[in-house]
Amino acid sequence: MARAMIFSSNAQRPFHWGPFPLERLARDPAGVAAELAQPLAGRAGTGHEPPGTPFAEALSAYLTLFRQFRHGEPARARAPLPDDPEIRTRDIKGSAYFLDAGQAGICRLTEACWRGAPQPGHTHGIVILVEHPRLPEAGNPAHLWVRGTVAQTATLRAMEIAICLAAHIRQMGFSASAHDRAAGELDLDRLLVLAGLGVRNGNTLCNPFLDEGFAVAAVSTEYELEPDLPLAASARRGRTLGWWVGTGGATSGLERRRQLRRATHLSRYPMETVRRVNAPTTLVIDDEVPRVPKRASFFERALRGDLGDKAQKERPRFAYKHPLAASMTGLIRAMVPRQDGPVAAAHDPATLDAAANTRAIKSLSYFLGADLTGICEVPRYAWFSHREDGTPIEPYHRHAVVMLIDQGYETMEGASGDDFISGAQSMRAYMRGGEIAGVMAEFLRAMGHPARPQTNADSDVLHIPLLLWAGLGELSRIGELVLNPFVGPRFKSVVLTTDLPLVPDQPVDFGLQYFCSHCSKCARECPCDAISFGDKVMFNGYEMWKPDVERCTRYRLTNRRGLACGRCMKTCPLNKVVTLDSPWYVQVANWLGVNAMWLEPLLVPIATRLDDWLGHGVRVPAKKWWLDLEIVDGVCVLPPHGANARDIDPGRKIDAGRHKVAYYHADMMPAPDTVNVVVDVDRKAGLAAAEKVETPAAALARRARGEPAPLHYRPVPVGQKANR
Repeated sequence: MARAMIFSSNAQRPFHWGPFPLERLARDPAGVAAELAQPLAGRAGTGHEPPGTPFAEALSAYLTLFRQFRHGEPARARAPLPDDPEIRTRDIKGSAYFLDAGQAGICRLTEACWRGAPQPGHTHGIVILVEHPRLPEAGNPAHLWVRGTVAQTATLRAMEIAICLAAHIRQMGFSASAHDRAAGELDLDRLLVLAGLGVRNGNTLCNPFLDEGFAVAAVSTEYELEPDLPLAASARRGRTLGWWVGTGGATSGLERRRQLRRATHLSRYPMETVRRVNAPTTLVIDDEVPRVPKRASFFERALRGDLGDKAQKERPRFAYKHPLAASMTGLIRAMVPRQDGPVAAAHDPATLDAAANTRAIKSLSYFLGADLTGICEVPRYAWFSHREDGTPIEPYHRHAVVMLIDQGYETMEGASGDDFISGAQSMRAYMRGGEIAGVMAEFLRAMGHPARPQTNADSDVLHIPLLLWAGLGELSRIGELVLNPFVGPRFKSVVLTTDLPLVPDQPVDFGLQYFCSHCSKCARECPCDAISFGDKVMFNGYEMWKPDVERCTRYRLTNRRGLACGRCMKTCPLNKVVTLDSPWYVQVANWLGVNAMWLEPLLVPIATRLDDWLGHGVRVPAKKWWLDLEIVDGVCVLPPHGANARDIDPGRKIDAGRHKVAYYHADMMPAPDTVNVVVDVDRKAGLAAAEKVETPAAALARRARGEPAPLHYRPVPVGQKANR
């Protein structure tokens, strides 16, 4: 906490500078000529590594899959981009750091940079450095699982980033290709030096902050950017006092040390300090929750035409119409066929201890890049009843490993929440989650345990109940969204279902129900008034602040000034980062919220007012790094309707009594077999259905009288029409 009170925070640090203080290192322009005089490095590996451990083979399978996307054709026309290379560079470096590169640099390419024939017209290189993940401790089964794969794991991440950057540039109409040490045509050692990320130390290359503990990948392109200068020899040691205290707003060495001292099965956030309870803090009447078909999802309904022509037209593009968001869709779709696969005939005998497995599987998730992980048993009602094609789903796995992927606090600080980076925030989390869960599932199946990733692209389970039971948060006023005590609502989830023996976590209670009952900022700031201002109700067996899902879906699909929407996440008072580098008042408030819930009646009114007074939810210009572009008919153009530029509106008054929410109960959802049939949404019926809603107290009283669940909890059977 000392650093945040004594030194400046990173609130005004430009995002494209990255988490390491590269800008403070000495540079040497003469280093270019000196490096070009060095001999070329030999090729490292063949790109098809020999068979090894099950985990190494899982990594290799995904590396091979990703490398298919190294090249591609650029868009048929170039985007209307700024001529200034510095502005272009801000977008490219910002994209790299948004995708979780540890460091990024840019250099000019000459013939001396190529190990083979130069790619025509490629004049610039973008170098991506990814830090090696932490090896789990000896005695943790994950230590044996991943031993020898630290560099390979970092390479997978580096190549994923390079592939997305290359695709982003191609979407803007320029040629670009991705390279790693085993599959590429560039001398990456030379590029590390030229881009100012490495210093030669005899026969080795080292980084000022990471020594040799990193993997590297690169992009070659014809896209003109602002090159970095090579480092001076004096920059070899970057871990100075300034680095330790985070001078300039970079991640401090003290915070890095704090994280490194935590056991590898724990996340960087102290979830172990949060109070655990036997059931979620919002009522779930398990035997009354209906199983619903995938066809009932409002995004699926839009795709089928239920929400009209406009929503149906926008559904295939609403989250991908920015070049960076679109750059990730290829990898997301390519991973879907790998979600299922053969299972080894026999269990590995070392994977039958549930407690040891639990520790190891969490370590494995963090080794691959998850931000928070919990485990639960999968209740029957968490499985969809039918797939999109109408075929029934029978529950097939016992446990769920539930993982959260942070959508990026600093990027969200620079955004309105519903502008042109919003969709990329979601796509990045979906891509990363699919990659992490995919590698884990491939590994577990090789060890003899059935496992399947449940991703945004293809999931047989509902994630919300699993988030609650896995102890990763509480249900919030935002509605069908769980909020975590350390990252707030700013995440997407991915689930790995499996029969691996595991020990479930317990749900958590950090006082969110009281907080959300006395805060309505998300509702006040919602651009389409989809969030409830009223009290919680029972909906299909769950106690919640029920949002108007139809209204929310329509806005996200047809938002003309951005991609989708995340205003509720952007403006929530609990959308914070809680580390040693956070402002002292954030750390204190978080500690009190988790450890002194009895103070909530005093603190919550102060906190909600102070949040507005401090301007939380207002856009921070230093954090905006992306270019506002929209893909129209395959070509990037300036957004025809402009970009959303909202800030908070503390003075907005809403009459909660007149705010209406449309309810689409289970009996109003499409039948599972209405695959090629339009089932129009009847909003008047949805508004009228509010009369059927119970309060939680009324539901408990009904249960005490021995009365059955309401009829509107019954889903529409196959072959029948929804109630109106």
